[in-house]
Amino acid sequence: MARNGELRRQILEQARSLLLDEGYAQVSMRKIAAAVGCTPTSIYLYFDSKDALFHSLVEEGMGRLHEQLAVVVERHADPEEQFCRLCRSYLEFGLENPEFYEIMFLLHPEQLQRFPTDKYRKARRNLQLFADILTEVRGTEPDFDPLLGATVVWSLLHGAISLQLAKRVDARLATSDFIDQVVEHAVRMLQL
Repeated sequence: MARNGELRRQILEQARSLLLDEGYAQVSMRKIAAAVGCTPTSIYLYFDSKDALFHSLVEEGMGRLHEQLAVVVERHADPEEQFCRLCRSYLEFGLENPEFYEIMFLLHPEQLQRFPTDKYRKARRNLQLFADILTEVRGTEPDFDPLLGATVVWSLLHGAISLQLAKRVDARLATSDFIDQVVEHAVRMLQL
């Protein structure tokens, strides 16, 4: 049997894999335990319920995304450069980590408990990075809401990732060209 931290990691990995392969409704703690090679009781030592396990996966993905975005902000002082690179980094995260992105944003089980408030606030830091730069660049404009602007940018980026992951973008379009155009349109939010 794996050590405590290792077992928790294996549980999360197998749960992520099963969720993507079978969907939330078809995944049970028993299936996860069988895939890991432990008892269902062992899983309950780490997670109170399937929802708590799912929420941990979302939280893990949001944390990884935040780490990647925070590095961009730290490395670039110019707000316009930060914003451009944040957009590109967000897109890269989604395309390079489809298993996390799908669980974070695309898997919507009907019976899932609401995402806990403290975890939601922590996840919202990602959107706040975009809003902070919009505030820095356009914050003095009357009737400009940086959070609304950041949400509009996020919807553009999210739509692009969702279409790419679903293979709904015309195959004649090069992914790099498509991503470049998405970033270019997102950056226009700085000048509107």
